[in-house]
Amino acid sequence: MKTMQIYAFDMNCVGHINHGLWTHPRDQSVRYTDLDYWTEFARTAERGKLDGIFLADIVGIYDVYKGSPAPVIETAAQVPVNDPLIPISAMAYVTRHLGFGVTVNTTYEPPFLLARRMSTLDHLTKGRIGWNIVTGYLDSAARSMGFDKLPEHDARYDAAEEYLEILYKLWEGSWDDDAVRRDKASGIYADPSKVRAVSHEGEYYRMEGIHLAEPSPQRTPLLFQAGASARGQDFAARHAECVFIASPNPGAARPTVDALRAKAETIGRGRAALKILNLITVVVGRTESQAQDRLEDYRRHASVEASLAHYSASIGIDLSKYRLDDVIDQSSTNANQSALAAITKQAARPVTKREIVDQMVLGSRMKPMVGSPEQIADRLQAWIEEGDIDGFNLARTVAPESLRDFVELVVPVLQERGIFKADYSEGPLRQKLFGGGDGRLSAAHPAARFRR
Repeated sequence: MKTMQIYAFDMNCVGHINHGLWTHPRDQSVRYTDLDYWTEFARTAERGKLDGIFLADIVGIYDVYKGSPAPVIETAAQVPVNDPLIPISAMAYVTRHLGFGVTVNTTYEPPFLLARRMSTLDHLTKGRIGWNIVTGYLDSAARSMGFDKLPEHDARYDAAEEYLEILYKLWEGSWDDDAVRRDKASGIYADPSKVRAVSHEGEYYRMEGIHLAEPSPQRTPLLFQAGASARGQDFAARHAECVFIASPNPGAARPTVDALRAKAETIGRGRAALKILNLITVVVGRTESQAQDRLEDYRRHASVEASLAHYSASIGIDLSKYRLDDVIDQSSTNANQSALAAITKQAARPVTKREIVDQMVLGSRMKPMVGSPEQIADRLQAWIEEGDIDGFNLARTVAPESLRDFVELVVPVLQERGIFKADYSEGPLRQKLFGGGDGRLSAAHPAARFRR
């Protein structure tokens, strides 16, 4: 049985995945602008030996539902939202081993500047930074950034391929490993003959320049990716090391997992090159009865309206225009294609709006796992065995008690069963997750060809 990985999944905002729960009297997510909120969060995650904190992000606003941003503004559904990179340095300072995966959108972020920001964080965290590569799916983001509309789905991935090539050239090839001398006697900090400009001339990007940061512990940060469309899977198999999926059960996850591993094997990276993580929400109590009571307590604060607004933006369809028993029948949009396909062409039978609402137990479209620590551990173990995944992104419910309860109640059971680590290993984040090596990307990864 493999040892599972677990990340605390969050966002620099009030309402993330399970909408409306910020109204619970014990929830503290309204403190998201307070740095102490984030350092306390990081300490709790490291106390539970979690592999990392995975921070989502969005650079637009959900305005598809009812043709207006008002529903999400009223309910704090991922707005207001602050920059996810800023709290990481503080969280790294109060921890020693905890990793950090942070979302940055390739469509709107210049690659040259992102290269420096990620190298800076890799230095400051001592090699514990990862990047979640996304291409965006909101027209509101495109308009905010000066575009007429969002680029087409596959074109966004084509541009991202070039984007990654530029970053690999900068991270892996601009500075030699022995370029930095720090020789005070001679006054030479770095050898210019071992530092070079890199260039790129492509369909989407053109640049020439020297990477501004000296080589960091991992050079290229650990690479996360969450695309589940056919084009997204091809991209993940080529570039990602950790892939984030959101399947409702192990049986539904298995085809995606098998396809991703097969694609990675076909291109020569190997099936073990990918760590696949599934989104989960957990409501745990010391007993099953206590967990059910807690679920009912939480449900009174969940917002279906906010969840519908979020989901409408995800699939690119205004669900307010559907009656409860209408079938969702559109087959293609320019938004999140995998999310739409899950309720249309990939569904076993037609899905109605009522069925979508029925899934929104805690203000999201993902039903929570509910039970005692042993029951939760059983479910997680079944996911690993039946879904062939490697771990989980654990969404919060009521903050900070949901993470604290998981750390104090579930983690010890997983450790007793030998399916979750008892302690951290040493080394950079990539080395902790994959073992061996020096924390740098495998020679089988496409970035390796840009090394000197």
